[in-house]
Amino acid sequence: MTVPITAQQIRTASKAAGSAANLQSVLTSLDRYGADVGLDRLHRLVHYLAQLMHESGSFKFDKEIWGPTPAQQRYDTRTDLGNTPEKDGDGFLYRGRGAIQITGKSNYTQFRDWCRKKGYNPPDFVAQPDLVNTDPWEGLVPIWYWTTRNLNTWADQNDIETITKKINGGKNGLADRIDYYGRLALVVCGYSPDASGAKAFQRAAGFVGDAVDGDVGPKTRAALHKALLARSAVSGAEEVRSAPVVEETTVEKPVVPETVEKQVKKKFNLFGWVSAIFSGGGLGALGLAGMNWQAIVALGGVVIIAFVVVILLRQKIIAAIRDVRHAVEE
Repeated sequence: MTVPITAQQIRTASKAAGSAANLQSVLTSLDRYGADVGLDRLHRLVHYLAQLMHESGSFKFDKEIWGPTPAQQRYDTRTDLGNTPEKDGDGFLYRGRGAIQITGKSNYTQFRDWCRKKGYNPPDFVAQPDLVNTDPWEGLVPIWYWTTRNLNTWADQNDIETITKKINGGKNGLADRIDYYGRLALVVCGYSPDASGAKAFQRAAGFVGDAVDGDVGPKTRAALHKALLARSAVSGAEEVRSAPVVEETTVEKPVVPETVEKQVKKKFNLFGWVSAIFSGGGLGALGLAGMNWQAIVALGGVVIIAFVVVILLRQKIIAAIRDVRHAVEE
């Protein structure tokens, strides 16, 4: 396929000078394999490249910078990454490589096996992990990772947070990934990757007043997503959403459910209160038996006062519920 995003557009959206060779490796593999995995749609491709730009420092790095740091030293015995429990150099041998920085023997094994299953005739990356940094494998590594984690599904929903978690295991660098997404999406849509470009896009998208703020927030990203989808010129638009956090529906007349009012009336039912007073307060027939008339008169006065209080409270609460309901429905 012809990759619908050019190297120049990526460089314009970048925040640092990267390696032309590293970027070309990614584009070469997209050209060869992208259509097969659904990365021929602009809205997916912008998400894909934004993540790679963060992971590789705008394609400046194609292998992990090794200190080793304390965290890197721990890689050596990370059995969850497929490395051995012994300190035998697995951490360095299977350090992060490619634009998405695959790490650990398990990932190298899975990538090799996936390539074999696809019929790509790959070398043995487990025996020779440095070959991951040769073409076409360097650009194919992120395609493998993206595809096997079903990240197109989340790109279709414009859910950059979940994509980040699937790649990173957490939300490290989320703000930078969002920034790269906004910058690249603006450039692809014909705007500059800065606040002035964002404002111009917002105006064109129908934003008004304070909404034209130059910030690529959730609603602006949703609008960019729709614009990218429109430019993709492919079928399947019904499968995508602008963003789960900003979809809005207009409610013509919000109402307070009548069941709320019924429940309030039920809870403050006059006869229920009377029954509770007589049965729970010792004023039943058995309770009155044996009491002198002065006590009965005193208790009768208490009951009358309770009646008055209940009636007043009941009417006030019901009136308040009606006022709230009326205000909401206006």
